[in-house]
Amino acid sequence: MRLVRSMKIYYNACMDIVSYNRSAWDKQVEKGIVWSIPVTPEQIQAARQGNWQIVLTPVKPVPASWFPSPLAGKDVLCLASAGGQQGPILAAAGANVTVFDNSPRMLERDRMVAAREGLEIRTILGDMADLSVFPDGSFDLIFNPVSTCFVENVLPVWRECARVLRSGGALLTGFNQPHTYCLEEKDGAWYLRYALPYADLTSLTPQERAEKFSPDDPLEFSHTFTDFLAGQMAAGLVLVDLYEDSHPEDPVSAFMPLCMATKAVKLT
Repeated sequence: MRLVRSMKIYYNACMDIVSYNRSAWDKQVEKGIVWSIPVTPEQIQAARQGNWQIVLTPVKPVPASWFPSPLAGKDVLCLASAGGQQGPILAAAGANVTVFDNSPRMLERDRMVAAREGLEIRTILGDMADLSVFPDGSFDLIFNPVSTCFVENVLPVWRECARVLRSGGALLTGFNQPHTYCLEEKDGAWYLRYALPYADLTSLTPQERAEKFSPDDPLEFSHTFTDFLAGQMAAGLVLVDLYEDSHPEDPVSAFMPLCMATKAVKLT
């Protein structure tokens, strides 16, 4: 699944991808992308009563068993998870929530919901691969929905997550499966088209980028299962569970899952 599939850009090896994607995501918020639509007062009220679900991937709710019990009082980092969705629900459920995101406009959504509902949510702007603003062992839980597709190298993300987690803390993350970037549709049929690892900047010709892409969309990058799974383990985390998911609006979902979510725990 591509959360956003188009962008017109010509490769520049010196490009600041973090800044580019920050601007692009702000533009997506202005367009009303689904991931920027805040939760409703009714959803917040239900969460306060213990009735809530949130997603790491497009459709399947995260199992309740993946969260600390009780959640109330736990320090939670919503990583690249702004938009006024997951953070406010977790705060309403009693967690101490920090939302860290690369888009100022997405963070505005969380502040809006917090003000509307009387929630305490800390919002911080930054690059998900650099969590140096946080001391070691700051959080009991990191919640990271599909977003690592917007960084070139996912390994620093896992290392930083492991560093800021407390012993016994968990990283819950969702990601696009690598094969979703291999395919191209033509005349109603799907073909293997792109070699992995895929990158918007290097996998397409200038003409293809000009035809397919709009300047308002973020750059995306595929990552290998080695980077996703072994990368978390190399960072000092232990994988304890996973599940796959698809997207009902993506025709490839009829043939294979497009996303995966994992739970990894820091034991020491």
